Amino acid sequence: TAHGGTPTSSTTPPAADQWLTYHRDVARSGHDPTEPPVSTVGQRWRAQLDGQVYAEPLVDGDQVIAATENDTVYSLDAATGKVRWSTTVGKPVPGSALPCGNIDPSGITGTPVIDPADGMVWVVAFVEPGMHELVGISLSDGRVRSRQTIDLPGVDELAEQQRSALTLDGGNVYIPFGGLFGDCGDYRGFVVRFPTSGSGAQTTFAVPSPGQGAIWAPPGAVVDGTGTLFVTTGNGASTSTHDDGDSVIALSPTLQVQGTFSPSNWAQLNADDLDLGSVSPALVGDDVFQIGKQGVGYLLDPGKLGGIGGQLYSATVCADQVFGGTAVDGSTVVVPCLDGLTALQVDPDHSFHTIWSQPSVVAAAPVVAAGKVWAVTRTGQLAELSEQTGAVLSTESIGTPVTSFPSLAVAGGMLYAQGGASIVAFGGI
Repeated sequence: TAHGGTPTSSTTPPAADQWLTYHRDVARSGHDPTEPPVSTVGQRWRAQLDGQVYAEPLVDGDQVIAATENDTVYSLDAATGKVRWSTTVGKPVPGSALPCGNIDPSGITGTPVIDPADGMVWVVAFVEPGMHELVGISLSDGRVRSRQTIDLPGVDELAEQQRSALTLDGGNVYIPFGGLFGDCGDYRGFVVRFPTSGSGAQTTFAVPSPGQGAIWAPPGAVVDGTGTLFVTTGNGASTSTHDDGDSVIALSPTLQVQGTFSPSNWAQLNADDLDLGSVSPALVGDDVFQIGKQGVGYLLDPGKLGGIGGQLYSATVCADQVFGGTAVDGSTVVVPCLDGLTALQVDPDHSFHTIWSQPSVVAAAPVVAAGKVWAVTRTGQLAELSEQTGAVLSTESIGTPVTSFPSLAVAGGMLYAQGGASIVAFGGI
């Protein structure tokens, strides 16, 4: 327990049939050590939903939770895909009402989070005429039990996007915000905190940039064993005064800044839209690993992030850009480079080296389970790779065009993938 005696999700590992949050745990490891080895994988079912799915599917026992851009949340039977309940929590915002962007309509984009202790799933819905609402839904019957409007001061709400996954820790839900595809309008990065009790006001951290500084990577905030949150920002508006754009920021549970890191070329990254925050931080042993669009990986000291240019180590990892989320198994990090999945070994001397790279698999959000690496590719394939060598062991078609940065959940011997406006389940793992 931590933070006032409340059990935290960071100290309670999920069960074998649970995938309660983006990439399974608040560290966003994407690693499930409980799944047994497999020999064959095949599609079991497909559930057609009422809108595009950008959020990672979640699993709690015998139900899969999925959320769509039509502002609908579904509970699907994990074995059959049959809809148990569905709840539409608002009317999504049409793309024509937004200053830019590539999601139309825009509803639930960030991955929800399940709180099994309270029997709730928390989602953020973008609803007409342009409000973000935190909605708590009963896992048992889909009934809305809580609804709160999120206040984002001093910005155009229509230019803000809730793209990052929600994080549940210490009795609080943490919600990051950034901008739309196209970097338009008056937006900035925020993290908002609400107590799950529903009996407290929101707490807000705003990135100190005069504008921009989005927190938008799909995995959202990452939490270590002390309850410290780590987020990474995209390009800030300044190229002269340092503004915490393109920075890793450590926050206390009450959203007080504990430390920051920025590459020494932060001004160039800001100017050239080379977001450091195109993926979330990764916790690897005693280090924080961060990589962004430029393809340079950094190792940081989580207790002293290092300010400007204060990394423990840095080296080029990817020849092309990086988007999505990493997977971490022990000291191995699987990185979603656009020139192919790449596995790194983080060494005890706070350096890293490449173990393998697989140029034929371009995917945004790999996971590790059953001793294999799994990922949904940009071309709509489920790829199975050797964790040791990166060799492609099998591929299965998802069957539909996939949304940006597709991800997946593994639980109870099944794998659940986003497939456009559907969830596709694969068995055998």
